[in-house]
Parts: sequence; structure tokens; C-alpha cells
Amino acid sequence: MSGVQVADSFLVANGKVRGIELHRSRFVGSCAAVGVEAGSFWDEQIGRLPGFGRWFPRFELSLAGELAVQLRPAPPIGGRVRVAVHEGPDPRVAPRVKGPDLELLGKLKESAPDRADEILLLDVDGTVLEAAYAAVAWWEDDVLCFPPADRAILPSVTAALLRQIAATQGVEVAEHARTPADLQSYEVWLLNALHGIRPIHAWAASPIDPLPNSQSTTWQAHLDALAQPL
Repeated sequence: MSGVQVADSFLVANGKVRGIELHRSRFVGSCAAVGVEAGSFWDEQIGRLPGFGRWFPRFELSLAGELAVQLRPAPPIGGRVRVAVHEGPDPRVAPRVKGPDLELLGKLKESAPDRADEILLLDVDGTVLEAAYAAVAWWEDDVLCFPPADRAILPSVTAALLRQIAATQGVEVAEHARTPADLQSYEVWLLNALHGIRPIHAWAASPIDPLPNSQSTTWQAHLDALAQPL
């Protein structure tokens, strides 16, 4: 377990953020669950973030109950993604809270086989939950799909925003339990606050699939349009 009880990160690009209220709700709610009021701290620190450049700040609640912010330059935005699958049970101790498992997930991702960029975590029935640092979504025909919300997954801000976009676009959304083998037949996306949408182009040691008809560019534009000034 890391020294962090709760954490939340998001991309700040020239003073704008996607889904900032959802990030606030997730962080403040998780802090409240362990007896710490973090709303006023969040609001004060948000006002101090730079209004220029690209940043990836991390709000934290330590095991000692102290609130802090790490102001970090944003890493480069990723492109094509290769994924591997974690063999064995989900190793997380608190899958619905961002923070306690960050160190473990970092080590898991770094040790992913086949030079993979991300590693998928499975439920006890072998179906996909999410990746170490990303939620998972995919297309079955014209339906945008996600793992069932009642599974042990982190509430994803980016996934929530995609559901909002789907509602405005009249796109059907569904939840399904799918294995990695099932998903290899579909266009699959990894979702997080830094990158937004990253399509999976390769599974394990398989060749790179260029995905010439990917919908990701259009949906990334919809996602970026939701960024609001702090």
C-alpha cells in the first residue's frame, strides 16, 4: 500500500479542465468516507493552479490525514496503445478509491509483459474490469459499452463524460461483462484524465492494428470541447 489514502489527478491545459466538478466530487467524497473534510481545501487550491501551460496536478490525502497538492508538469499525451493482461486475481485492496493502490498499480504497469503500455485487470470470472491507470470502453456495432458499474472498478471521470456525450449524440450505451478474448473483436478504448481516449492498437505480442476507421478522433474532440476554465 502507498502512503496515500486518497488521490485525484487531472489535466490542466491553459487553465481549462474536463469534468472538474466530477473530480472534486470523487476526491472530496473519498476523503469524507475516512472522516476528512476536503471541500474547502480543494476550492482554495484550485484557485492557485496556473492559468497557462499544461499541468497534471495531484490532490492527495496522506495516511497521516494531511491534505496536499503536487503541481506536476503534464506528461506527453500518448498515442497508440499496446495492452497486456494481468494473470491472476485483481491485486488491489481498494479498487473503488483512487489512492491506496497507486504504488502497486505503478509496479504492475512497469512489469507488464510484451512491452505493453498498460495492463488489464480481470474480475474473478475472467472479465475485464479496467486497466492499471485507465477505464475501459468499447464499441459493439453502434453501442458504446462499459464494464458493469457494480463491478469493483474506480468511478472514472472520463467514462462519465463519455456517457454524457453519448446522451447528447443519441448514442446507445450499455454495460457488459467481456473477457479479453471477447474485446479483441471490437474497437476498445482506454480512458483517463491525462490522455482522454487512447484506442488499443495491439494485444500482448500481436502486431499493431492501425484501426483506420476508429471513432476515437471524433469523440476526443467532443471530450476536449467539455473543458471549462477553472
